[in-house]
Amino acid sequence: MSDRLKALADAGVSIWLDDLSRERIETGNLADLVKERSVVGVTTNPTIFAGAIADGERYDEQVRRLVADGADVDKVIFELTTEDVRNACDVLAPVAERTADDGRVSIEVEPTLANDTEATIASAQALWEAVDRSNALIKIPATKEGLPAITAVIAQGISVNVTLIFGDVRYREVMDAYLAGLEQARDNGLDLGRIRSVASFFVSRVDTEVDKRLEAIGSEEALALRGKAAVANARVAYAAFEEVMASDRWKQLAEAGANPQRPLWASTGVKNPDYSDTLYVTDLVVADTVNTMPEKTMEAFADHGEVEGDQVTGRADEAQQVFAQLAKVGIDFEDVLVALEHEGVDKFKKSWIELTETVEGQMEKARS
Repeated sequence: MSDRLKALADAGVSIWLDDLSRERIETGNLADLVKERSVVGVTTNPTIFAGAIADGERYDEQVRRLVADGADVDKVIFELTTEDVRNACDVLAPVAERTADDGRVSIEVEPTLANDTEATIASAQALWEAVDRSNALIKIPATKEGLPAITAVIAQGISVNVTLIFGDVRYREVMDAYLAGLEQARDNGLDLGRIRSVASFFVSRVDTEVDKRLEAIGSEEALALRGKAAVANARVAYAAFEEVMASDRWKQLAEAGANPQRPLWASTGVKNPDYSDTLYVTDLVVADTVNTMPEKTMEAFADHGEVEGDQVTGRADEAQQVFAQLAKVGIDFEDVLVALEHEGVDKFKKSWIELTETVEGQMEKARS
């Protein structure tokens, strides 16, 4: 076992792998990562599935069978992805049994539905029913239209990974949506202890967008702020989480058996080669959080990552100073957040198109 990853886990950070493939499941690689790399969860997205399906022959037989049965591309995607997530849930089931909140595997609602509340709810229900595992999480984007969908499915007892969160204002709305869903679930007589949720706060993309704007400004003062916005943003978000956890509203739900919606640091692969390749792990160590990593980032941390204690708690004021400096040099951070959400939804939709085209290609091969 990697001592460095174990130290990270011992510091209270749940290590989730941001990748999944049938090959990982069937070769035992995923199980090995659980044993050797302290992995206790998995996140997926359409791009991950597109890569797995394009590169892996392990899907061919199921594709042929579905094509022979007359399935269209949406049905084939649904069947391939839910089978992988179901099987990954089974691999992670022992982790779910021995821990309070881990052993979870996420699958995303169709991204083209990001601005359609009712269709998002229907997609979440269909995925939850098809995967049929209590340790699954259904990923719903934190768009304005996604917020009421989050409340609705939580109220039905469906566990949710809220994704595509960039700023603390929207994050507070996400937490409110979760608590509202729990309150409805409680009033409906559901067991709150069976409902889990994480809130996926995107990290590296913030620096990518802010750094681009800083470089366009070009002053010495602006360039000195590169690589600082993302971690500061996450630290402010964590302070918002602490505030909600201290509220009477949350305490009443906790007394009724509810589980906290843990912050999850997403998009933690470092894009800028000038930065440490473990930046968004090392600088965001804090207990009771999740860090979902591409395998490359996980292996980098296993090789040379350092755990230097809690890097988040009590640092919101320091983080706010970063935002004040950004504003001083001309960065409109609210505009950054709007741009990131629009870009994020667009990327989600493009990734779905990529997955659809990949599966259509596999279906064509199956017919030939």
